[in-house]
Amino acid sequence: MFRRDIAIKKIIVATGRTDMRKGIDGLVSLVRLNYGMNPLETGTIFLFCGRRKNKIKCLAFEGDGFSLSVKRVTDGSFSWPNTPNEVLDLTFEQYDRLITGFTIESTIKS
Repeated sequence: MFRRDIAIKKIIVATGRTDMRKGIDGLVSLVRLNYGMNPLETGTIFLFCGRRKNKIKCLAFEGDGFSLSVKRVTDGSFSWPNTPNEVLDLTFEQYDRLITGFTIESTIKS
């Protein structure tokens, strides 16, 4: 999991499908090349989801390196925004709704 001494400032959702075989280097490249964002921004979490929508990967830079965590549900799937090639900035409330299985699409302001 992520270090507790780093304050989370932003939660970014990479909408659409992501190849969940990608590791840290592949996801960092995706953030840079596809979205034009800086993955080295401390306190920002990037979220990715695959085709099945049963797994979310969380990528974060912690100042001295990257952390990658995965949440996979055993029953059901996440309500993930389908719009490809966009990013959305979530509030902590929206992140909590997403992780607990509720939809966030109606509450996201891009």
